[in-house]
Parts: sequence; structure tokens; C-alpha cells
Amino acid sequence: MILIIMRRAGIVKPENDAFGQELWAYYYGQDVCEIVERDDGYFSAHQRPAIYFSEYKDWSIIEQKAMGFVKGKVLDVGCGAGRHSLYLQRKGFDVVSIDSSPLAIKVCKLRGVKRAGLMSLEGMSFRPGAFDTILMLGGNFALLGNPRKAGRLLKKFFRMTSKGAVIIGEMRDPYRTDNPIHLDYHKWNRSRGKLSGQSKIKVRFEKTATGWIEWMLVSKEEVEQLLRGTGWAVSEFVDSGDSGYVAIIKKVE
Repeated sequence: MILIIMRRAGIVKPENDAFGQELWAYYYGQDVCEIVERDDGYFSAHQRPAIYFSEYKDWSIIEQKAMGFVKGKVLDVGCGAGRHSLYLQRKGFDVVSIDSSPLAIKVCKLRGVKRAGLMSLEGMSFRPGAFDTILMLGGNFALLGNPRKAGRLLKKFFRMTSKGAVIIGEMRDPYRTDNPIHLDYHKWNRSRGKLSGQSKIKVRFEKTATGWIEWMLVSKEEVEQLLRGTGWAVSEFVDSGDSGYVAIIKKVE
């Protein structure tokens, strides 16, 4: 049995849990809009919470295909409202679900996720070889944040997974845009020695906002660069036909 060890590092404080409040409100029937702020002042608003509660039939093609690569014991990173965990539970997989949002974990448990724990990427603590699959869908590969942090976390994933384990990471290629606001942001990033797709974002809900979250969108070539020296390598990509894609990353050492 895999025990979930509670670690406070990186856990969202209740007064800053805008994402969790958004999920909680939607779960109880409120009409909710997700607002995301970027550190250059750019805002986006989406009717997104329904996605976090969606069933397999309503997922994107690349997410549906990604399920075919899941094996063994699974760690669902950034589980949100638990849609992927619930699907895999029903398929008989042994799943541990983690999120840094206290209310997201409460919603997961209310929806029937069996083992959901409050834990951040920085605070992850599991025994060596505990998992066969690390699941980072819903764009959650971006939670690796920046190249240096990504290297640390990928090595941590290496230690806590079995031989032949797989990371299933969904992400978006930042270069596939013609929006001048995003292109200017990319240029600003490069002038500071960063990858074009690195950013800091906040999620807002009503009067609540999270702290700044490091978020890193990367191209396929950049994924392969991030993996060098970590014991992981891309096995294949699952393409959507637009900027979104899933990388199937296998343990090679």
C-alpha cells in the first residue's frame, strides 16, 4: 500500500485557494468562470470548470489516447476535481491523486476518489519504485515550472518509479500562436534568458487569488532538452493537430 505523506511545502493556503474555491462552487451548482492572470498583466477568462468534471467521452482525443499508455500503479499529479483518477479507478487501476489545493482534494473525495492527498510537487515524498505511471494531463506538464526545477522533479520522479515506468505529460507548444501579445511576451522572456513559454500566472475567483505559479509551456524539442540527463526520454508524441500534445516519456536507465 502506498501511503500519502502530508507535506506543507508548496501547499496553497485556504485564503489563497482560488482554484479550489472555483471547483467547490461549480460542484455545488454555481455558474463559474475561471480567470487567469499572467505576470505581464494579460488576463484570460474561460468557462472552464466543466472540463475538470468531464467524463471520458467529452475529453480531447489526445487525452483519450493517453489513457492507453497508463500501466500499473498511478500517481495523478495536479488531480483537480479527479476526472482522470475516477476514470482509472473504474478501470481497476491503483491510483494515488495529489493536488496542492485543499478544496480540490475535498471535491475529489466527495466525488469518490479513493486516495486523494494534499501534496505539492515540491513536497512529494514517496518510497522508491512506488509508481509505474506519473500522470500529468490537463496541461499539467507545465507545472514543472522552469528548466532547473524540471530537472530536479524529473530526477525525483525517477527515484519514485519502477523500472520501465512512464510519464504521460500533456502540454501546449507556445510557438504555435500569432497573437502579438503572446509573441511580445516570448520576446521579453528570451531577453531575460528564459524559455519563450515560461510564465508566472495567478488563478482568480471572486475576491480570491492564488500566489504566482510558475508555468512552463514547451515545444517538443524543448521537452527532449529538458529530459537530458534525467533518466527519461520521449517514446512518442500524441498530436492534436493544433498546439496541444501529449508526450509519452519512458524511463531509460
